[in-house]
Amino acid sequence: MQNTFIKQLQTAVESVIRGKSEAVAMAIVTLLGRGNLLIEDVPGVGKTTLAYALAKATDCAFQRIQFTSDMMPSDIIGVSIFNPESREFEFKPGPVFANIVLADEINRTSPRTQSALLEAMNERKITMDRRTLVLPDPFMVIATQNPVEYHGTFPLPESQLDRFMMQIRLGYPDPEHEKRAVAGLSGFALIEKLAPVVTKADILKMQEAADAVAVEDTVMDYLMKIIIATRSDDRIRLGSSTRGAQFLLRAAKAHAYYTGRDFIVPDDIKRLAPSVLGHRLILKTRRGIFDAEDVVRDMVESIPVPV
Repeated sequence: MQNTFIKQLQTAVESVIRGKSEAVAMAIVTLLGRGNLLIEDVPGVGKTTLAYALAKATDCAFQRIQFTSDMMPSDIIGVSIFNPESREFEFKPGPVFANIVLADEINRTSPRTQSALLEAMNERKITMDRRTLVLPDPFMVIATQNPVEYHGTFPLPESQLDRFMMQIRLGYPDPEHEKRAVAGLSGFALIEKLAPVVTKADILKMQEAADAVAVEDTVMDYLMKIIIATRSDDRIRLGSSTRGAQFLLRAAKAHAYYTGRDFIVPDDIKRLAPSVLGHRLILKTRRGIFDAEDVVRDMVESIPVPV
């Protein structure tokens, strides 16, 4: 049976961004798995709204960073300012010191500034003035980018894409939900009315429970067969890293917990593999970032499921 807090969180977010149950579910699974989420889609389909709604439905501290080409790393992690009274430098934390950080249009800033997020996303800490500062817990980066408009953008390198547990797209809503969205209040007006339904302590408990989800050897072998297959497929130039396998296991555990189980089944891995592995692969004939997801789906179908 699904956890009551998860049901309430899903319902609250879906009251704002309607008709996107799968995308909302994947965002919650990423949060439960202590991962970071990349949402890539055309403008105006609700990428920013989804991030806002998820943060507002919890009592987590939220910060939005609108990335631009002239941003500096200090605009993200913070800066040390000299205090003439104490005659010491004082650190002023940047927006990354929040529980949920929206990195809006992340590919609009320079690689130098993008890399400032790397340590934060991977290690949950930053190094500043020879000091290591731990980020708050829970911590999650939700980044968005537009796949159509490339003018003035800096595509994320593979090393940075590998830091995201999952990449999803929203797509256009179906006609009925789009009609309601056009006729009703805007997404941001609905967000203002949203009240927190889950506390930070609730999220931390659910993350610990997701970590404790059991995995049998046969299911673990199934996961590894998929990872190894990405390294030998003729259509792929660069397969999944070990970090990709670790993320797939954590995401599968979080998905099992999301659905109310304390053990992984092969369907958890089968369902999540395209979103967790797709953005980590480099195809020999790549046309679009989601072509790799189709290759992963095709590959997963060819690997026997343990019974």
